[in-house]
Amino acid sequence: MSAASGFETLLQSHRTAWRLLWRRAALDVPGEPGSILRLHLFHLLQTLSPHTADLDVGVPARGLHGEAYRGHIFWDELFVLPYLNLHFPEVSRALLRYRHRRLDRARAAARALGRRGALYPWQSGSDGREETQRLHLNPRSGRWLPDHSRLQHHVGSAIAYNVWQYCEASGDVEFLHTKGAEMLVQIARFWADSATWDETLGRHQIRGVVGPDEYHDAYPGSRTPGLDDNAYTNVTAAWVLTRTLEVLRRDLPEPRRRELLERAALDGGELERWEEVSRTLHVPFHDGVVSQFQGYGELADLDWKGYAKRYDDIRRLDRILEAEGDTVNRYKASKQADALMLGYLFSPAELQGLLRRLGHRLDEEIWRPTVDCYLARTSHGSTLSGLVHGWILARARRTDAWLFCQEALRGDVADLQGGTTGEGIHLGAMAGTLDLIQRGLTGLETREGALWLDPMPLPELSSYGFSLQYQGHWGVRLRLEISVPHSDRQPITVRLPDRTVGVEPGGTSRLLLPG
Repeated sequence: MSAASGFETLLQSHRTAWRLLWRRAALDVPGEPGSILRLHLFHLLQTLSPHTADLDVGVPARGLHGEAYRGHIFWDELFVLPYLNLHFPEVSRALLRYRHRRLDRARAAARALGRRGALYPWQSGSDGREETQRLHLNPRSGRWLPDHSRLQHHVGSAIAYNVWQYCEASGDVEFLHTKGAEMLVQIARFWADSATWDETLGRHQIRGVVGPDEYHDAYPGSRTPGLDDNAYTNVTAAWVLTRTLEVLRRDLPEPRRRELLERAALDGGELERWEEVSRTLHVPFHDGVVSQFQGYGELADLDWKGYAKRYDDIRRLDRILEAEGDTVNRYKASKQADALMLGYLFSPAELQGLLRRLGHRLDEEIWRPTVDCYLARTSHGSTLSGLVHGWILARARRTDAWLFCQEALRGDVADLQGGTTGEGIHLGAMAGTLDLIQRGLTGLETREGALWLDPMPLPELSSYGFSLQYQGHWGVRLRLEISVPHSDRQPITVRLPDRTVGVEPGGTSRLLLPG
């Protein structure tokens, strides 16, 4: 205490630190949505900022604001890093290094299952060990039930996705060539080793997993947990394999490529299998829409209206049904977005390309009914669900999008989950609402060395602006126009649906964005 500066000095340094953070994350959204978004930004920066970049910390699901989940690391960085990438890339890099330090532990987890590669845990402890509980309590029935959520192996795809998104936004080639490529290779290897060939289907399958929708963890009447061919898991696994092959073949300098292949003991035969699996993973369909998993279409329909009348809140439908002696595994009912998560991660063009590579057509005639199918069968028992649905509906059904955007904005402010906010804010959902403004409504993508924009404004959020950092350009302003501050860097290429423009440092270009 004696070494500390006086109160006024400490207060001044504190104010300066926050002023600099607010400047780099400048956000201009009017009205109540803007106030909530700034609160979300405050909570995000309390947990993750340049002040934490030198610490060995991950992205706890509840931030540093409560004791829920005992501080464990889930997949929430999937919703956090896309925002940080364009404001605090040094923080994103630090969070990915956190995952890289635990790569050996993830490889050990894969070996324990008899597989090669890396299996990151669903609930990661401080050293990367799996900490997912084996039992959980249903407070409605008072019974302890098996918990199979550790079968959510898709967390590895989330980490791979974040590696790629960070490198695209920051231009950090060094990270991609080293730690990023090492994680991509081991995650891809796990997926390829998890796939088994089915002669009847003529396809590879990934069996015995759980998708983002935690309601379904087994088939009705089965004593064995896990589901086959979860669409989200399989498509993202195919993306990981495809992207990793591209990095190895196209992006890595030849000396580094040889070094990585030798260190990982990768040979041509294994890479050929990756190529094959990336094109033949099974994606199930039923009634002309994407199935959440193989057999989903055979489940029973739920009396949604009846349950909504009997219970004030059916977000935790799984607990309600179990207390009645039933199980949600029997029904077409989801806790949160699962198959629709694909539309959250990938632009329409990219998702269509992924499915086309897998031998399927996914145009608007299939995607819109798929959205409608799950929209009518989701209870939104997670704060992330409203966020994803709002994001999807902004493009698929704009008249309904604002309802879900409000759900995402009010999740913690109104404690919509019924008492869970007291155990800690929902960091992924908070960061996701910031990213909804940044990327969701603008259609902003960072790929192929350019900023891609495909605006889809909502009447209720038709005026907004923000600053971002892109490939070394600091303080880029995006609103009705894009302004690039003076520097000695290369121009920014901006691709719009109808044209491509180059914006020189110190220049401004008019865009078709809402204002």
